[in-house]
Amino acid sequence: MEHTTTDNRRTDAETKSPDGSVAQARADVYGLLAAVFDGDVETLQTALDDGTFATLSAELPGDTAPDALERPGFTAEKLRIGYDNLFVVPGPHYVPPFASAYVDEPGESFESDSPYHDAGQAGELFGDPAAAAAHSYATVGFEPERGDGVPDHIAASFEFMQALCEREAVLLSRNPESETAEKIATLRDRQRETIDRLGWLDQFHETVASEDTVEGVFAGLARFARTFVAWDASEGLPDG
Repeated sequence: MEHTTTDNRRTDAETKSPDGSVAQARADVYGLLAAVFDGDVETLQTALDDGTFATLSAELPGDTAPDALERPGFTAEKLRIGYDNLFVVPGPHYVPPFASAYVDEPGESFESDSPYHDAGQAGELFGDPAAAAAHSYATVGFEPERGDGVPDHIAASFEFMQALCEREAVLLSRNPESETAEKIATLRDRQRETIDRLGWLDQFHETVASEDTVEGVFAGLARFARTFVAWDASEGLPDG
């Protein structure tokens, strides 16, 4: 993605999209987000050390790269501990990395004997958002490898967006006429639906920021993810 002003980003994206370069660039970012939110700390360490997030943030409106994302030198072990404390191990700093935890109402059929959740309350694992995500995956034959088998896990959602954008890039590299054009339109519709299901990222970011107050790496990542998805919805994803 070339650096442009807010006013001409749409024009720039549309100009480059026929050859699939924009779709592939979007896929690359979603792939990176899928990896880091799935606990791939080696990928995260590399991205921090080589300034990837600072480079990407320069393309987005506002200040989306907190100091933590521009500071190299984090070890993989330290990043692993931080990730596990926030997103894996139930405890005082645990933040659920899946959409079902952020719904206002529980799924009607949900039951749980978990000591971390009371039956009949919102925030269940495998709630309605998980069912919606699983259905969306099934319609296109997608089986997420990330997200620990939780369909609405943030990493699985980003992996799905990566796959959709990569498929769009392949189709755009061909002659985008007739049947191919229809397939591209369908892919973009699916991308919009997926982005709509990511509306919980605002609350997710705020929750991570309240818990990741020392190093701030994952708070920074959540902020970047939130901003990128919002940008993608309004500027990155072409119409039609």
